[in-house]
Amino acid sequence: MSTATSARPTARRTPPEARTIVDAPGTRRRRSVPRLLGGALLVVLGAVAFGVVGLRVDPGIDVLAMARPVTAGTQLSDADLRVVHIVPDRALHVVRASERSAVVGRTAAVPLAAGALLTSDQLGAVTDPPPGQSLIAVGVKTGRAPSGLTPGASVLVVIVPQGAAVDSPPQAPAVVRAVDLTDSSGITVVSLQMSAESAVRIASATGDVALILQSPGR
Repeated sequence: MSTATSARPTARRTPPEARTIVDAPGTRRRRSVPRLLGGALLVVLGAVAFGVVGLRVDPGIDVLAMARPVTAGTQLSDADLRVVHIVPDRALHVVRASERSAVVGRTAAVPLAAGALLTSDQLGAVTDPPPGQSLIAVGVKTGRAPSGLTPGASVLVVIVPQGAAVDSPPQAPAVVRAVDLTDSSGITVVSLQMSAESAVRIASATGDVALILQSPGR
């Protein structure tokens, strides 16, 4: 008599490399937080580095300029000065803003217009006119000069020839020293300071005088 033997099912084992690891709820979120913090930190550090580099490459400096016009011989007060940020010209001996306290109380050697950059050679004893400079008076017709012209203003003096036009009329840079009242004929006498050579050329030229207002410090 034969006996039937039932076969027991054999459990299959999954190889380790084929197993799927399932993260517990919330694990992925916890893992992403450090990454987010790290990314934010990199953004902040990048912005700071960019700002530092930007400051290093800025060639500008803070210097002193005139807040209002003053005449030669005026003792400068703090209210006469203001700070501007410029890219300096090596040929221009500007006064740094850090020297403001040392400038207050010093004397303006020449007339200074509002907005003009302050330079070291504009301070000191008054020499009128300064060495190498001359003062001349010119009669300016109505419409040949900007209105509101004041002492200390920088101008370009141009002699407009009468009759035939010329390619290069006589001209010279100058500083306004005084502006008289306009007379009944419409002529305003303006006293100008310019180089001695330019003064001779302008005074000997024939034609109408025109004054062109220039930017402060030019």
